[in-house]
Amino acid sequence: MTVNAGSTIRAAYQTLFDAATARQDAFVRSRLPKIHIGMATCGIASGALETQAAFETALAERGVAAHIHTVGCMGHCYAEPVVIIDHPDSGFPPILYPQVNPGKARMLVELFLEEGDLCFEHIMGATVETEKIPSVSGLARFNREKRVIMNRCGRIDPEQIHEYIADGGYRGVVEALCQPPEALIDLIEAAGLRGRGGAGFPTARKWRFARVAAGTDKRIVCNADEGDPGAYMDRTLLESNPHQVIEGMLIAAIAVGATRGLFYVRAEYPLAVRMLTQAVEQARQSGVLGKNILGSGIDFDINLFQGAGVFVCGEETALIRSVEGYRGTPRHRPPFPVERGLDGRPTVINNVKTLAAVPPIVENGADWFRGIGTADSPGTAVFSVVGNVAQPGLVEVPMGVTLRELIFDICGGIPKKKKFKAVQIGGPSGGFLPADFLDTAVDFEALTRAGAMMGSGGMVVMDEDACMVDVSRYFLEFTQKESCGKCTFCRIGTRHLLDILRRLTRGEGRQGDIDQLETLSRAIKTGSLCSLGRTAPNPVLTSLAYFRDEYEAHVNENRCPACVCRVMTAFYIDQEKCALGCDTCYGRCPTDAIFTSSNRKKGIDQSLCVKCGECSVACPAVYGAVIKISPPHRVPVIERPPESRF
Repeated sequence: MTVNAGSTIRAAYQTLFDAATARQDAFVRSRLPKIHIGMATCGIASGALETQAAFETALAERGVAAHIHTVGCMGHCYAEPVVIIDHPDSGFPPILYPQVNPGKARMLVELFLEEGDLCFEHIMGATVETEKIPSVSGLARFNREKRVIMNRCGRIDPEQIHEYIADGGYRGVVEALCQPPEALIDLIEAAGLRGRGGAGFPTARKWRFARVAAGTDKRIVCNADEGDPGAYMDRTLLESNPHQVIEGMLIAAIAVGATRGLFYVRAEYPLAVRMLTQAVEQARQSGVLGKNILGSGIDFDINLFQGAGVFVCGEETALIRSVEGYRGTPRHRPPFPVERGLDGRPTVINNVKTLAAVPPIVENGADWFRGIGTADSPGTAVFSVVGNVAQPGLVEVPMGVTLRELIFDICGGIPKKKKFKAVQIGGPSGGFLPADFLDTAVDFEALTRAGAMMGSGGMVVMDEDACMVDVSRYFLEFTQKESCGKCTFCRIGTRHLLDILRRLTRGEGRQGDIDQLETLSRAIKTGSLCSLGRTAPNPVLTSLAYFRDEYEAHVNENRCPACVCRVMTAFYIDQEKCALGCDTCYGRCPTDAIFTSSNRKKGIDQSLCVKCGECSVACPAVYGAVIKISPPHRVPVIERPPESRF
């Protein structure tokens, strides 16, 4: 790179930056109130479109002038629709309001924007800016997070490239263009970036292999085939800040000498597909993508490919076959994709989060990134925390925080005063960790030693009411269905595992089932070609290791300790707790199994009960009269009076 070429690149970027900053400054300096509404999938599913329409209508009807600014998801998915109101003349910092439905939107326009009443009873927190990282005072989630990948999510409009550029976006591309590709790879290696798609393979090593591979027509593929149940990190990043992923892909292309890029995105992610398509076109028009990028003489363009929603296509060789028009099945390696990948060309395949981490490293340096996380697992990890947790959503934390900090301090712990039972990490093929492992550090090595894995970042929290046999069945049903069928061990072995688990949850367990589960699981792990088969038995093996007593109860006692498996569960009404005249449970029973006994309290006809649990849900908590037990515990018999009717 010559001095003149570097000057041309920097001058071209400066022109873009100045134009974007001027446009953004006009918005920032405006004295009109700004209403920021989260419009990622979680927000829209919770009614954000209706909330936006209500704000627009209320502003027009009351003659109030304000800017409505649509943004992505900031991670507080449990509080959607999330709205931040920044009123420059209020004397207060921007205020965050959770669960803003249309009625609350109209109220905020009238009381806050018109009359100056902040509606304190509805406030979730006040936003502050610290080193461009959004936080909400008083909320543990933001105060304990370290946002590297998600630092712009929920702050910028993903449909406006000027907002990304004005915030320093695409500056990493400039730095990448102005240094030798080998130096760029050395930087990523010094930073210690590892793949965030699950395997944790060193990113620089993959790039270096592709750099030295024969041929000049190389490819970069962004693997956005996020198929784990309950995982939505990649989707949210693409919906909330697509340009950072594009920038990471562009830097990777400069490093390995690629000329074409491809986003492999799930067709089930229509909003992410739309955002990406729009972002790629905006990047082309701005000159940071396409021919002669920023006057550097380097060409690189990106296409999108919508996958068919097959879980195994998250494996890179299956992904390549899918793009090439074949059935998505893994193949033996070597040759590896970096040697012979898409259309036979050297191909680098990186996850969404991996590519999103590249621009901050190029901008801030390897030492900065190394200063976050642990020595062997630098940087941050993004988790989608779901299940029995008070504040589910997206969390970005430094590697090395403990599971206890993540679940209890950041996500609010277990709701309804229930006890923590287990957490599954790593998607449907991840392992279950009980309470004894809550002080385990969240990093690649520690989780592997514990019997789980980092995976792509899915985390399912379970409380005391979870049946580990049934949960294992649930996840194995998913992986068994998603098996491509190429390997006998995976295709047939997982089916046998599933058959045994189904029998156990139906009360049909046999002696020897537990030993057979262990033997089959280890055989499947050994004999499968790809990671789907090699990890599919993990839920079974870890639940057997840590919750073996539950399997033994299912087999030896025909009992479900958690009272989840229907065949082995019964409901009855405690006569001492049942309130006279309360008919709530009666109205919810779909089979008329609930009756009024001779003492005017309710009872359950066991011959009619289908064990749906609606009576338990309906019974007021103050009474707690509906009791759930698992036989062989005796169910108290309450005689149903002849011709009993409500």
